[in-house]
Amino acid sequence: MTASVSMGSAARNHAERWRWLLYVVLAIVGALLTFVGARAQQKATDDATFRKLIDSYCAAWSTGNADAPAKFYAKEDGLVFYDVAPFSYQSWKEYHEGVQKEFLEGAAEIKLTAGKDLKVNRRGTIAWMTVPMHLMEKSKKDGKTTEMELRYTGIWEKRGASWVLVHEHLSTPAAGS
Repeated sequence: MTASVSMGSAARNHAERWRWLLYVVLAIVGALLTFVGARAQQKATDDATFRKLIDSYCAAWSTGNADAPAKFYAKEDGLVFYDVAPFSYQSWKEYHEGVQKEFLEGAAEIKLTAGKDLKVNRRGTIAWMTVPMHLMEKSKKDGKTTEMELRYTGIWEKRGASWVLVHEHLSTPAAGS
């Protein structure tokens, strides 16, 4: 009888260990699924946030006045912004003045449009984005329309409730590519 009691006790202990192992495995799987779901939801939220942001950014530049997109930029000196011409600007103030003179003053109409292929990566309060863009500019001087495809990369920083650009790079593909 003691042998059968010992065997029954051992079987119960063995079953109890398997039950606890099953609970632990289920808890780990549940935590992983929660993490993956939260990460996917954050990615979807970021994509929607930055789609709205880049579309507003393009609309602001399309006004033809460099004051309109100012709200999208960090203002401290030393930040570098690359544009299609000239090579670079070393602050928002320099960028604002340069783009107004170089592009906007001679334009009767300008339209900047972000493409569909928006990619966003975010780590905390820093996000970087890439998106192809299309620029249409109609000259005041001769009415000639120029169109070009652009590559855009923006590095955004969340400051308070707003995202601002701390660096951006606009370029055009080399001729024939």
